[in-house]
Amino acid sequence: MSARGRIIGWMVLLVAIALAGSIVVTAQVISVRADDIAGDNLSHEADSFHAYAASPTGRSQQSVDALLTRYLEDSVPDSGESYFTLLDDQPDRRSSVEPPARLDTDPGFIKEVAGHAEPVSGWWQSRAGKVRYGVIPARVDGDPQRGALVILQFRDVQAGPLFASVKIFGIVAAVALVFAGVASWLVAGRVLEPVRLMRQTAEQISESDLHRRIPVTGKDDVARLSATFNRMLDRLEGSFDTQRRFIDDAGHELRTPITVVRGHLELMGDDPQERAETTALVLEELDRMKRIVVELIDLARAERPDFLAPGRVDLADLTVDALAHARVLAERHWAVDAVAEGTVVADGQRLTQALMQLASNAVQHTAPGDRIAIGSERYGDRFRLWVSDTGRGVSPADAPHIFERFRRGEGPVRAHGAGLGLSIVKSIAEAHAGTARLVDRPGPGATFVLDLPVAAGDVEVVPDRDDEATGTDQAFSDSPIPDPEARP
Repeated sequence: MSARGRIIGWMVLLVAIALAGSIVVTAQVISVRADDIAGDNLSHEADSFHAYAASPTGRSQQSVDALLTRYLEDSVPDSGESYFTLLDDQPDRRSSVEPPARLDTDPGFIKEVAGHAEPVSGWWQSRAGKVRYGVIPARVDGDPQRGALVILQFRDVQAGPLFASVKIFGIVAAVALVFAGVASWLVAGRVLEPVRLMRQTAEQISESDLHRRIPVTGKDDVARLSATFNRMLDRLEGSFDTQRRFIDDAGHELRTPITVVRGHLELMGDDPQERAETTALVLEELDRMKRIVVELIDLARAERPDFLAPGRVDLADLTVDALAHARVLAERHWAVDAVAEGTVVADGQRLTQALMQLASNAVQHTAPGDRIAIGSERYGDRFRLWVSDTGRGVSPADAPHIFERFRRGEGPVRAHGAGLGLSIVKSIAEAHAGTARLVDRPGPGATFVLDLPVAAGDVEVVPDRDDEATGTDQAFSDSPIPDPEARP
């Protein structure tokens, strides 16, 4: 049986048990109430007979037979009631209305009610159901004959409408249960549709097909479950894409140096000079392979949630430290364009890595004496970091693709690197919910900018009191990034 069938089955069973229990309890309450009503009616009729016997009409009767006969003539029993009289313990007369069952002709019942000198009451089971009876002895002065009035309350007849309502309730409940089962089947099908889609989607997902998603409609728990499942698939697809891209990139970039190393080793002779040259070439290729592997690992980690370790970063210290580290890369005219004040929430090590990568890239496209500058500024709830140079710049053909993987610029330095440096810079910026871009400006040189929010991810930033007092947040908000050509 399917999950849908089991759920509906259990629901219908529980509802059926609840309805059956309510019907049983209702029937028991009605039964007790019917007993009470029969007893109250019996007491009322007994009081009526005593009041009649004490009235002038009753006292005027000269015999017990006349008293009982006159009372039967003057009294009309209600539905489910009947009277008859006993004279000397034998049935005599009965009320004019036909009773549901003739107990005055039942020898067993006559034996039960005869011979009582005091009023008695009790229960009797007849073919018309339970009967509440009462025997009221009667005597008239001067008449030696013994008489009695027997009052019959047919309890089941009186409670018949109540029990009929219980039966109707039971029938209606059964019909309602059937309709409820059908409606629950239809509703459960709609409610469980996302779950069924999740199962089918999970069955159809493979390593080569991770794009399927579950349609999300509404805002209930099932819709939120579907959205959560889709987000899980997004992460899973991203992980597989990262793994596949890493394998493709590694195979693409490592195949050439491995071939070069193997070819030189196979052709290496016994000449010491040749061996030294081959060893130097192999070591250079191995270093390049190591650099490629490290950069590919950085790119793969950039898509992981733990890629960043956010903390409070002082922008001035970050800028100055990055420049100090970059000075050792090559003999260039190193400078600081601008220094932002205040702190932000970011991963300082990753930002330093991005600036060093941009500085290394600038070194490869400049010559000794060219200017390379690092700068930072903060404006509102964002800040910018940049590296600018006065080198040969980026050609218009390369500019749109400069941040793509394995994209190398044109020129004599084209062979250096694997073309992954700027991709790493872009990944670091995007991990901070920011962007990396190449500034389009006239003249030689190039300027790469990281535009980032002051808080990485969901980390809340507490404003710096010094920044609030001095207004340094807005110090560079309206000023353009300095032009490297404008500085000596």
